[in-house]
Amino acid sequence: MMHGGRVAILYPGNLRTRREATADNNRFSSIFHALAGCGIHAEPAVYNDAFCDEVRRQVMDVDAVLVWINPLQEGQGRRVLDAMLREVAAAGIFVSTHPDIIQKIGTKDVLYHTRHLGWGCDTRLYLSIGQMRQELPAQLTSGRSRVLKQYRGNGGSGVWKVELAGNHASTQASWPAAETRVRVRHAAKGSQDEELSLSEFFARCEPYFMAGGHMIDQAYQERLPEGMVRCYLVHDRVAGFGHQAVNALVPATRRTGVDTVPPQPGPRLYHPPTQPEFQMLRQRVEREWVPALREALDIEIRSLPVLWDCDFLLGPKDERGDDTFVLCEINVSSVAPFPESVVPYLADATAAQLERGA
Repeated sequence: MMHGGRVAILYPGNLRTRREATADNNRFSSIFHALAGCGIHAEPAVYNDAFCDEVRRQVMDVDAVLVWINPLQEGQGRRVLDAMLREVAAAGIFVSTHPDIIQKIGTKDVLYHTRHLGWGCDTRLYLSIGQMRQELPAQLTSGRSRVLKQYRGNGGSGVWKVELAGNHASTQASWPAAETRVRVRHAAKGSQDEELSLSEFFARCEPYFMAGGHMIDQAYQERLPEGMVRCYLVHDRVAGFGHQAVNALVPATRRTGVDTVPPQPGPRLYHPPTQPEFQMLRQRVEREWVPALREALDIEIRSLPVLWDCDFLLGPKDERGDDTFVLCEINVSSVAPFPESVVPYLADATAAQLERGA
């Protein structure tokens, strides 16, 4: 069935990239062609804050805008872009992902606000560095590792694994003092384990609280070395999976009392939504967790992103010996790369949206 309509695919670049953009010279060419197969005219809308007005004029003349811009893109935030996208959406043009939906599910806050769902774990919210200084030490006295995450970021920036180090790990009854040594690991590419004082770690985290920032604190999942599963969704339907065997926070191994270099993250392997080993996860996502997420955060199905993903770690086995899953992140701002199985789902969802109207 031919649907018609015009769609702008918005992604970052400079002025030259914008002038030379075609449906084929970017990483979204498969989406351009899938939309064309639905009778939809798709055009590139290369974006930079420097020529925001030019892009605004372009996208005000289409029926829908599909956006792939990171929350922190080459040192730029999304303040200017989000203001423009809200203006476009207010004009009756469908925008995905809408900035308001990003605020609801695309920051680490969603881990705290949905911790009561079946994908949650022990999760805390620190609204200030003072609150974290006061409350985090109590979490460390259990002897278990914690994972601290700045509320908005990408690429592992501002994500830390922290635990008591050395002899402090065996004296759990004592309240960690400022000079207590902790072992930390930043999730950014190339980072390794470090040992420093608790006060030094707090000093490193202070920038994450600037300009209204805050941090989420989750229990570290001991089965992390078994890998992470990324579940790709189009609105409320699973459209593919990605499996990564090694995550950035997998600890170093110990040989003869010395830490070796931690294993580096491996490639993500992509699978269709029918992949057998992920069917239990698919059922829980589609039948339980996404409906519960929508209810908890008051989101209509059509307002869910046309492409988003949920990253899951393996939690403890349940009483029947089955796997449990713990949500560690939701990505909605710039989901790429993605399995090829996603493309027809995305094209069909976009066509359906155009038929309904914004």
